[in-house]
Amino acid sequence: MNQLTIGKLRGLQQLVNSRGVFTMLALDHRGSLRKALNPAAPTDVPFQTLVDLKVLLTRTLSPYASAVLLDPVYGAAQAVGQGALPGSVGLIVSLEASGYEGEPTARRTALIPHWDVAKARRMGASAVKLLLYYRPDAATAREQEALVESVGESCRIHDIPFLLEPLSYATDPAAPRGSPAYARVLPLLVHDTARHLVPLGVDVLKAEFPADLQYESAEDALDHCRRLSEAIEVPWVLLSAAVNYELFRRQVEIACRGGASGFLAGRAIWQEITQLPPGEWEEFASTVAAGRLRALAEIANAEARPYRPVVRVPEDWLETYGREVEPIPAALAD
Repeated sequence: MNQLTIGKLRGLQQLVNSRGVFTMLALDHRGSLRKALNPAAPTDVPFQTLVDLKVLLTRTLSPYASAVLLDPVYGAAQAVGQGALPGSVGLIVSLEASGYEGEPTARRTALIPHWDVAKARRMGASAVKLLLYYRPDAATAREQEALVESVGESCRIHDIPFLLEPLSYATDPAAPRGSPAYARVLPLLVHDTARHLVPLGVDVLKAEFPADLQYESAEDALDHCRRLSEAIEVPWVLLSAAVNYELFRRQVEIACRGGASGFLAGRAIWQEITQLPPGEWEEFASTVAAGRLRALAEIANAEARPYRPVVRVPEDWLETYGREVEPIPAALAD
């Protein structure tokens, strides 16, 4: 299902910069953003406040990004409608509902109601993104894999790139995230997750940093990144996972040297803006956040593995293009 087609190639071309590097900005946060803006009463944050913040950040930071990831609830249509997202910058739209369903040790991802791949393609998105809580050993692993496969099939039918963002989580209360015990299994979790999920129709993997630098050296982390690059046949980019900017900058350097093709970063760039009054948002975005994004892009441009794929176009392209939109027969899909 990982066949690169003309439509997917065009979408991917819109996600990279002139060097073939992904320098992407994430602004699709919803529940976590409400909580950051008002920890005591997240549900009291007005709808328009989230829209205003996302549009401002998009308008200010998109000139320094190759693409911007937005959600369809508060950001994607609004940023396009208000002219905040330049036509030269790629648009990625998220598919998943905020948060997760099920138990903390067996999580399920739900999709945004009234939203799907077809609508994202119709509005002009360059690609779609699915955040997936996943562990190969979790009780919900097969169910989550089925969701990825379903989205991958829809992206195949609509000929649009599929970015997958798998997030691991702790299943043992004695080994929470950030603990030495979790750090020991993190590289294997990231590697095995990619190995299980990428073949299900994923075009770009938005991966966790496969090491905890509190417990592992930069050299070991670099080795883990190289192993991830060797394990998959599609490009991968680094997610920021709400770490602080200085740590993420270090991770980007290591990941790109280890074969990553860039980054898709959110809160590491702009998270402090949520502690400021709206009147100070623009100054922070245009100075601190913009400076961070430019610095990360410089690192990626110097160190990342460029992604410049090509697709062979047969002479009968006009007659044959579109035939692949037919759903894969169940017997073959199995």
